[in-house]
Amino acid sequence: MKKVKIDPGVCGFVTMVEAESEDGIEVKLRIRSGCDAVMKMMKELGDTFDAFELCLKKPGENMLYEYARKNFPGHASCPVIAGIVKCAEAECNLALPRNVSFTFED
Repeated sequence: MKKVKIDPGVCGFVTMVEAESEDGIEVKLRIRSGCDAVMKMMKELGDTFDAFELCLKKPGENMLYEYARKNFPGHASCPVIAGIVKCAEAECNLALPRNVSFTFED
């Protein structure tokens, strides 16, 4: 099981992701988030996904981004979906588990 903590910044809606896969093809996600939009998305889409459909699409073309495009209140720079995908792909051995960050420099 892989776990990722996503701190999206100023909104303060920290999201915790757990991804678990027995076969590297089907991945189950457990999401805890202070963001109502993220929680609603996961409730509507479910918790089990085909890892290839989730992780190996062009940027912005998986089911999470498609849902967000239609239903999120707007916030193009939100890193939560990318963090969910990173966790799933690391669990399914589709990418190495490495930290990601944005750093503002003066």
